[in-house]
Amino acid sequence: MKTVVGFLAIFFLAIACQESEQVSEFTGNETIYALQKGSDYEVSGILTLKERKDGTTTVLVELSGTEGTVKHPVHLHLGDLSVPGADVAALLSPVIGSTGKSETRVDKLADETTITYADLIKINACVKIHLSDTGAERDIILAAGNIGTAVSKNVAGGRVGVSVCKSE
Repeated sequence: MKTVVGFLAIFFLAIACQESEQVSEFTGNETIYALQKGSDYEVSGILTLKERKDGTTTVLVELSGTEGTVKHPVHLHLGDLSVPGADVAALLSPVIGSTGKSETRVDKLADETTITYADLIKINACVKIHLSDTGAERDIILAAGNIGTAVSKNVAGGRVGVSVCKSE
């Protein structure tokens, strides 16, 4: 009986040690940006850039006001929110309506240029979450926000006008 109890104690101690020794894939560096309402829909949230130990970035989008099974496309655009027809720098994973969340690991832009966390926090860009990826709803922006150097632009009234994206 003592042997069984001793074995179980060692087993649970080993499991506890393994759980506490799990190594994070992240450096601890992260930058959070506000995502403002982009249309008549009551959707807003935050975008978090998290630096990974290999220099790449995990981009997290968390929205409130979404619902259902719809998938809302997320684009990283070059230039600030007010730039009409801004080029898409990267396609991110869509936001799932029921959770309001999206997670994407980014290491390259659409043109295959390598990009690190350090580059992303310095880029002049914005993120836009669209209602749909097709039809007229493609031009409806649910939420959007500037990132990198685009955040520091002076904006009268504190809110940037959100322009329509380039249709391809």
